[in-house]
Amino acid sequence: MTGRSPRSSHAVVVGGGLAGVTAALRLADAGLGVTLLEGRPRLGGLAFSFRRGDLSVDNGQHVYLRCCTAYRWFLDRIEGTHLAPLQDRLDVPVLDVGRSAGPRLGRLRRTGLPVPLHLAGGLAAYPHLSLAEKAGVARAALALGRLDPADPALDGIDFATWLRRQGQSHRTIEALWDLVGVATLNATAENASMALAAKVFKTGLLSEPGAADIGWAAVPLGDLHDTLARKALESAGVAIHLRTRVGSLTRAEDGRWAVGTDGESFDADTVVLAVPQGETHRLLPEGALDDPGRLLDLTDAPILNVHVVYDRKVLRRPFFAALGSPVQWVFDRTASSGLQGGGQYLAVSQSAAQDEIDLPVAELRTRYLPELERLLPAAEGAGIRDFFVTRERTATFAPTPGVGRLRPGTHTRAAGLHLAGAWTATGWPATMEGAVRSGRTAADAALQALGRPHEHPLQEAA
Repeated sequence: MTGRSPRSSHAVVVGGGLAGVTAALRLADAGLGVTLLEGRPRLGGLAFSFRRGDLSVDNGQHVYLRCCTAYRWFLDRIEGTHLAPLQDRLDVPVLDVGRSAGPRLGRLRRTGLPVPLHLAGGLAAYPHLSLAEKAGVARAALALGRLDPADPALDGIDFATWLRRQGQSHRTIEALWDLVGVATLNATAENASMALAAKVFKTGLLSEPGAADIGWAAVPLGDLHDTLARKALESAGVAIHLRTRVGSLTRAEDGRWAVGTDGESFDADTVVLAVPQGETHRLLPEGALDDPGRLLDLTDAPILNVHVVYDRKVLRRPFFAALGSPVQWVFDRTASSGLQGGGQYLAVSQSAAQDEIDLPVAELRTRYLPELERLLPAAEGAGIRDFFVTRERTATFAPTPGVGRLRPGTHTRAAGLHLAGAWTATGWPATMEGAVRSGRTAADAALQALGRPHEHPLQEAA
């Protein structure tokens, strides 16, 4: 017995995104006093909402899968699970408008059969691939199942190269692998690390029958990642300071940390730095990483969202994906936005949007409104009540081949300083799941270093 008070250690978490909020909750749950510092006027990082007139708008469409056990824990911890329901079973409508025979609707679905038979029926009925291409997909899936995503050799090649080695046609990559991969990796197969692609497809499609069932927020993201997260943090005793930008991290002779902001300094026994890689590079004390310059080599990939409010209902499904069109995924956000007076609000989510992220709104309007009419005949002649664009130029890190060697782990060479963020070495691409996992890992490392190990409910999660 040391006689040490369970609240004698204090932690400062820098950054109020999902990684930082998770770390703060984890540390507070383990009995530490915690201060959370966030430069923005809200929590939630890059998964947030804002007001546009009477609408509550998500900055981008965010989804998660049943296999995202860390994010599901996060939802449960903030008491928001019921506000972001999962499908009972994977069911993705896929509309192909690129064939001369005219638009054709297919569906990617699963059954309750064991892996890999759970996808066999859906693949057999998928109309956008030939019989030979479907057989090739089955063979590639079996090959994927034998891979270890943690194998460094996989990180050195791109996903497209591996797919071609498995005999996958250009059409198969377009109509299946990229359909899923672009949305989850934020990169086409040619630009994606094979290791990260293997993680996505092996975990989502080949781990258990329901792993790829899709969930999304039925309320504005801010209701979850800001309002409910803040309530959970406050209930756990976390002191939250918004609009508080951290300018320095210094370590005193007694081993404690001083976290400097514009207005004051916060003392801490341990610090979790949960901010983007560029800001992390700016704040890291000298010698904290062997090669801090690699953080600047972690480039970013953008996501563009096109928002259209029609004067009538034009889509009768909650979402769909498109082939043969610039449009990737379309979601109905009418209910969650609070749209009044009839009409329908659709969000078009465009990942890997390097070629479009800086285009003027007028040009995007000219490009996407006719495409939506081509995909949705009911949209032809419908009035446009609003059209606007949200751009996240640094939405994710670019998951290019070789990115694995650039992603640092949570530990640094500075005792008591730990890193978090979806860009760290989680083994996952830049997702909400990866962000939450990084926050958990950083908090666990901090507790271990303080001699306060604490069993976590996700201890067994891979």
